[in-house]
Amino acid sequence: MIVSSMLVGLTAGLAAVLLKIVVHYIHILITTDHHFPLQYYVYLFFPLIGLVLTVYIVQKFFHGKQGRGTANILHSILRKSAILPKDQMYSHLVTSAITVGLGGSAGLESPMVTTGSSIGSNFARTYHLHYKDRVILLACGAAAGIAAAFDSPITGVLFALEVLLSDVSITAFIPLIISAAIGALCSKIILKEGILLSFSHQQPFDYGNIPFYIVLGALAGLVSVYYTRTFTRIEDWFKKRKAKQYTNALLGGLALAFLILLFPSLFSEGYGSIQTLSLSKPEALLKNSLLEGISANPWFILVFIGIVMLVKVIAASITINSGGNGGNFAPSLFVGAYLGFFFSRLINLLGLSKLPESNFTLVAMSGILSGIFHAPLTGIFLIAEITGGYDLMIPLMLVSAISFMIVKYFEPHSMDAKKLAKKGHLLTHDKDKSILSSLKANAIMETGFHEVRPDSKLRELVEVVAHSSRNIFPVVDEAHHLLGIITLDNIREIMFKTELYDKIIAKELMRVPPAIVSSGESMHAVMKKFDETGAWNLPVVDGDQYMGFISKSSVFSSYRQVLKKSSLR
Repeated sequence: MIVSSMLVGLTAGLAAVLLKIVVHYIHILITTDHHFPLQYYVYLFFPLIGLVLTVYIVQKFFHGKQGRGTANILHSILRKSAILPKDQMYSHLVTSAITVGLGGSAGLESPMVTTGSSIGSNFARTYHLHYKDRVILLACGAAAGIAAAFDSPITGVLFALEVLLSDVSITAFIPLIISAAIGALCSKIILKEGILLSFSHQQPFDYGNIPFYIVLGALAGLVSVYYTRTFTRIEDWFKKRKAKQYTNALLGGLALAFLILLFPSLFSEGYGSIQTLSLSKPEALLKNSLLEGISANPWFILVFIGIVMLVKVIAASITINSGGNGGNFAPSLFVGAYLGFFFSRLINLLGLSKLPESNFTLVAMSGILSGIFHAPLTGIFLIAEITGGYDLMIPLMLVSAISFMIVKYFEPHSMDAKKLAKKGHLLTHDKDKSILSSLKANAIMETGFHEVRPDSKLRELVEVVAHSSRNIFPVVDEAHHLLGIITLDNIREIMFKTELYDKIIAKELMRVPPAIVSSGESMHAVMKKFDETGAWNLPVVDGDQYMGFISKSSVFSSYRQVLKKSSLR
């Protein structure tokens, strides 16, 4: 496992570095001043070209499937034995380079995580490693990808632990640490200073500003809720549209062109504008904007910053959901930086205090990242690592913790986990819930029950009982609709009274089941029904058609099998 984690970390790290380099040089190519008429307006339509090209490549070469985000990885761990398709080892590198390189307003970190996870998963498959080692190597690839993206090995490890692994013991830390360290080393050796997101920490922490950091944490939590819900609404809107992917890409590209015309910093990842804010030079963000001519007023600049912060969420969602490939990691840092600068500059303009704007810009990035991904440790240590010191550790902890608590109250799951939760497929840090999520009602359902017609006489029913090992019998009509159930306890007192054999029919003996399970229902809901009714067996229906029964004993048996299989030692 040590050697495997080294190889996975090296491969995933090099893949992340390659993606960073390609996108960097695409930016240089398309943003260099070539001195031809209407150059700037042509530049606005590069994101549209990127979206259309991405859709074409996905449709032509990858069968229309991308498998984006950590939801895809969590689902593979939970439902597909931690197996990711081989083409995801390179498909996300190609499509995200085109989307983000040509100006799509999204991040590269999510494609890096998916690429690294697929590398780890397929490495484990190649050498026929079992499930628990496959999960660890999958997480190693993700950790190396994040570590390489920011030259931050601790962040890579914490991201894998907080977001991907629901249960891990101390022995799993070593492979994760090794992979993340090698991924970060690839970044440190190969990438130049201008490609990585980095800051020189300028102002020391002043404990007198603690009240303002507390308020910032609350604001970060509320903005994270806005981010999550706005992104989800736009995603749902695109899913409900019956238009073809190319139509969505054209629509998304035109919308991005308009937004970038007003707010140029929405172009691509936006890390350059984050560094601009950290240097307290917000007026530079209006360069090439239609609003550039009125940039002298500090209050106007402040309003501009606030609007860009809110609109970035819309731009990122349009980019990702109209056909592009990217993630929310970079947009969350972007929104956080703008929030921190907006808040601190507002306080300073009002004369309430003299806050260090660069510090608040950096700390708010941690707050938004923690809120959106439900990963406070990742947010804290990412900013600590990319600033090159731990002077801001106290405000980072405060803002991240407060933001996380507020978001958790309004949104119990992160954006990606929410998608799985809706389907009952959620992988959580509660081991019992995680295992229950992995169980399917259809797989556990038993079908060997003797069916009884509603007009069957007691004589026939006794005959069925005599030849059955069950103590429960479904009553169904000719169309196979479930009408009720008969248990052995219902007929125990009369089954030996022969004088009643031809006088009583099944319809008179049947009872309404205490609860009914739908074939696609989550195991959490099934267990809740068992708890509420006290029943040991519940009938399963598909629509109105009787399918079989699910029992507590079968659930417990399957639980033990999955527990044995998925235990990470």
